[in-house]
Amino acid sequence: MSYRIEKDTMGEVKVPADKLWGAQTERSRNNFKIGRSGSMPLEIIYGFAYLKKAAAYANCDLGVLSEGKRDLIAQVCDEIIAGAHDDQFPLVIWQTGSGTQSNMNVNEVIANRAHQLAGHIIGEGEKTLLPNDDVNKSQSSNDTFPTAMHISGLKKIMEVTLPGLTQLQQTLNQHAKDFDAVVKIGRTHLMDATPLTLGQEFSGYASQIAHGIKALNHTLPHLTELALGGTAVGTGINTPKGYDLKVASYIAEFTHLPFITAHNKFEALAAHDAIVETHGALKQLAVSLNKIANDIRLLASGPRSGIGEINIPANEPGSSIMPGKVNPTQCEALTMVCAQVIGNDMAIAVGGLQGHFELNVFKPLMAANLLSSATLLGDACVSFDEHCAQGITPNHDVIEKQLNNSLMLVTALNTKIGYYKAAEIANTAHANGTTLKEAAVQLGHLTAEEFDLWVRPEEMVGK
Repeated sequence: MSYRIEKDTMGEVKVPADKLWGAQTERSRNNFKIGRSGSMPLEIIYGFAYLKKAAAYANCDLGVLSEGKRDLIAQVCDEIIAGAHDDQFPLVIWQTGSGTQSNMNVNEVIANRAHQLAGHIIGEGEKTLLPNDDVNKSQSSNDTFPTAMHISGLKKIMEVTLPGLTQLQQTLNQHAKDFDAVVKIGRTHLMDATPLTLGQEFSGYASQIAHGIKALNHTLPHLTELALGGTAVGTGINTPKGYDLKVASYIAEFTHLPFITAHNKFEALAAHDAIVETHGALKQLAVSLNKIANDIRLLASGPRSGIGEINIPANEPGSSIMPGKVNPTQCEALTMVCAQVIGNDMAIAVGGLQGHFELNVFKPLMAANLLSSATLLGDACVSFDEHCAQGITPNHDVIEKQLNNSLMLVTALNTKIGYYKAAEIANTAHANGTTLKEAAVQLGHLTAEEFDLWVRPEEMVGK
């Protein structure tokens, strides 16, 4: 492999000749061989590209950067956002807690690529752009990384998470309407309870997700606040007047998302409560989705020796040894995703605790886990919807059998003959293996005609 010599404030570094990164990237690459190379999410890199382009435009407008340099920076940033240089960002999540090295990775790639675009060979001649003085102008790693966190996080939630959640919620809501006339037995404590409709059951699922979406949306205004302009500690040192407002405006324009400058830059650098807040809503959704997925796989259990009240699509063989076995794989996938998201929330909570004085130093960890959760939940909801939820149908025969076999229909008699006589009927029927009707008549608490008149499941569902 051939190398070129790059320099930083600590001296010379050998960098692979075919790479766009520079000395600081190479040092980080060699010093932090922890986990998979390039584990820093590309969404963070794209967030950096949006903010570097916006910074170039703001700096040019404010008279501290030439139009030529602005246009070169913008051109490279557009290439990065388009995915043209994905292989030029080899750094890992597990680096400095401020994300400085990833910021410099982006600065160096932009500077060296601009040198190429200007018609030069990297490493030869006077640099067209300087990574620190031009690409990083009016910035610090301390305010760029949290800005990239917010850009990437909000984009992911708007483009992946919320659409996936909404798609599944709409399906569940439609089932709530379609199954509204399907009377079935209810269950509490996993035991038979009074009847409800399958539609009512699904309305609960739809409502859970609707509330989760509402909670998630309520967190987003905090996520739209950007730290950029705070530079090192929140004071905005080395920035031209009005820079923070202008750069946030450009980021909003380029991303088509409602970003604004943070109301307080000290909070934006020293704490990442916005990330904690948003991920808390994702955890809430994970809890909801886990309950929904487990309910659906229990209702579909069997198909002949379980509850079996609903049918779910058969997507793939479920066993290497049991012929014909089909498992609720989409339910299992969704619940595993939920477990991961709940685990991610703990990592984010611990990361959020590390706001010491003017800087939180767990930024890469927090960003990576937020993006992981937002992606997983969105993708899992779409998969679950398309390969399971949309195909759910009631098993009417089993539902009717289970309903008529339940002892809890006796609850309808509480107001007619009293709780204790009704309990005696249920206990007698259970002990003797008879129907409620047979036990009621046998005990002399009511006639067969009275039983048929008063015990009507369809009138026990609260409508």
